Amino acid sequence: MADLEAYEVFQQAKDGDPMRHGGNVLAPDPELALHYAREMYSRRNESTRLWVVRRADIQVLEDPDLLDPPLDRSFKKPGGYVMRDKLAAARARAGTEKPAARATGHDRTGGRRGERP
Repeated sequence: MADLEAYEVFQQAKDGDPMRHGGNVLAPDPELALHYAREMYSRRNESTRLWVVRRADIQVLEDPDLLDPPLDRSFKKPGGYVMRDKLAAARARAGTEKPAARATGHDRTGGRRGERP
C-alpha cells in the first residue's frame, strides 16, 4: 500500500466567486486525490470548481525583505485619501453648503420605511 500524501483543496461556490481553501484530503496519488476532493467538497453541488494541489508543491514566501515593499505605496489603498476635507475645501471655494440629509421617511434605497408589500 502506497503512502498517503496531503492535498489541499480550494473550491469555488459559484461562477465569479473567488477560490477559497476548503480543506485537505489524504490520497496515495493525484488521481485519487481528485476523486476524494470531488466526493468530499462537491457531491452535493456546493462547488462549481475545485483546485486540488499537492501540499508539497505549494511554495511558501515568508521572507520579510521580499514581502515588505521598498517604496511607500499607501496612496494605492482606498484609505489613502480623505475626501471629506477636500470636499469641504471645494465647497468653501464655491460658496455652497453641504447638501441636507435625505428625508427621514425614506431609507437609503429610496423606499418608504414601514411599508409592507
